[in-house]
Amino acid sequence: MIIDGVMHTGRSGRSDSPGALPGSARFRELLMRYFPAALALSLVLAVTGSMGQAKVTGPADPRAGDLLSIGRTALAHGDVDGATDAFESALAVDPGYAGTLVALGDAARKAGMQGKAIHYYRVALDRDPNDLDAISGEGGAMAEKGALAKAHADLARLEGLCGKGCAETRALAEAIARGPAPKVVSADAVKPQPVAQAN
Repeated sequence: MIIDGVMHTGRSGRSDSPGALPGSARFRELLMRYFPAALALSLVLAVTGSMGQAKVTGPADPRAGDLLSIGRTALAHGDVDGATDAFESALAVDPGYAGTLVALGDAARKAGMQGKAIHYYRVALDRDPNDLDAISGEGGAMAEKGALAKAHADLARLEGLCGKGCAETRALAEAIARGPAPKVVSADAVKPQPVAQAN
């Protein structure tokens, strides 16, 4: 069988069967048949790969940017409730911007709600695992809660991403140095002892 194939093919490498193409013509046919599909696939992979590297620098909707600016100003002046309202409005206007979640986490930290802050930071990190602000905020909230081992893990991660000199790394290092935040006690937790009065 193999010998018959060699005999039909001959020394030129061409088959004597009708419809068979010479080697270079066969290559050209394959090239023309599969080149458009290969080109389209490589273009899709290139665009998809570059989308993973793109960084979102700001909200897509300018109204969300205005609301974030209002919220940051309110937070800087100590108005945590006003800042939270502005940040939540910005999140409603542009739910895809992770910076709004980081801002909500910052407001929750200022209000003493570190657990809620950690939640916001983690949602932001789900969207962008290398978000420096979210890593720093999460580590700071962990330090304020007393989870210093996790805070140190976030600090090491930040040092690997941006070095020891970047602002996020310094902010987290300062939060770890401050240690756990004082516990806020509600009025219900502190009950006065009844005092017996003499008649």
